[in-house]
Amino acid sequence: MEGGDADANFAYYALHKLRILPQDLMKMSVTERGVIYAMIRERIENEKKEAARLNK
Repeated sequence: MEGGDADANFAYYALHKLRILPQDLMKMSVTERGVIYAMIRERIENEKKEAARLNK
């Protein structure tokens, strides 16, 4: 994720793409939140790769 506060960026993505409310995300343990963040990072990388493949 680029720019700004990382937690806010992840919360934004979690809300819009995963339908996880920000307050629910913040209630999660550090470990649970870390897993969600890792999944978000993986999904973003896959989306970037797919977009690059389609643009070729």
